Amino acid sequence: MSNLAINVADVVKSFPSGDTRTFALKGATLNARFGELMMIVGPSGCGKTTLLSVICGTLQCEEGMLSIFDHDLRKMKDWEITKFRCVNVGFIFQQFNLIPTLTAVENASIPLILNGVPTNKAERRAGEVLAEVGLGDKLHSYPSQLSGGQLQRVAISRALVHEPRLIICDEPTASLDAAAGQKTLDLLKSSALQPDRCVIVVTHDNRIYHFADRIAEMEDGRVIGIYDDPKDYHHA
Repeated sequence: MSNLAINVADVVKSFPSGDTRTFALKGATLNARFGELMMIVGPSGCGKTTLLSVICGTLQCEEGMLSIFDHDLRKMKDWEITKFRCVNVGFIFQQFNLIPTLTAVENASIPLILNGVPTNKAERRAGEVLAEVGLGDKLHSYPSQLSGGQLQRVAISRALVHEPRLIICDEPTASLDAAAGQKTLDLLKSSALQPDRCVIVVTHDNRIYHFADRIAEMEDGRVIGIYDDPKDYHHA
């Protein structure tokens, strides 16, 4: 198996805009390795979230090469991509996207249930993952009863519970203070980052750049630079 988890080349993605099209990605090229935390940075509107969406198959690109774990997503049918994503991808969103009427353990078990695991077994496994992130006493609490940091840990547990190989994080620290943001990245590094996994984080938060193994800088729909040492990006 190649050490490359993600291999994207010359990807183009546009959206209708009146009688024309607006190009969000204009030949974006990026690779991410197993066992690394890759950060994608750049100004708002430069295509970061669109690139994430193309990588995980929630958006289809018009042109380019898209290989995820040696699978060519552009040759897969919609249902095959959905199944592939359910098994292989975990998501951590800026606003957590927890279901307010479900408890912490019920929220965290959702990816397993979507993959056909019986509810009791799924919740047992979710409880174990929540305990690992320090929420063993909050399994039956609802989102409204949890702090921001606790909500984030439920979201991380939900992303990890089915042991996906790719963890996608879209602005995971944007709504957290500095201390909680540092804890979130510590948790991601310790819990999510394994030799057979890849973590990709889109962020504007320069307080967490030092957690990255590499940083990809985007501008105007393209990746314009890859920094093997995050310190180099600070001075760019």
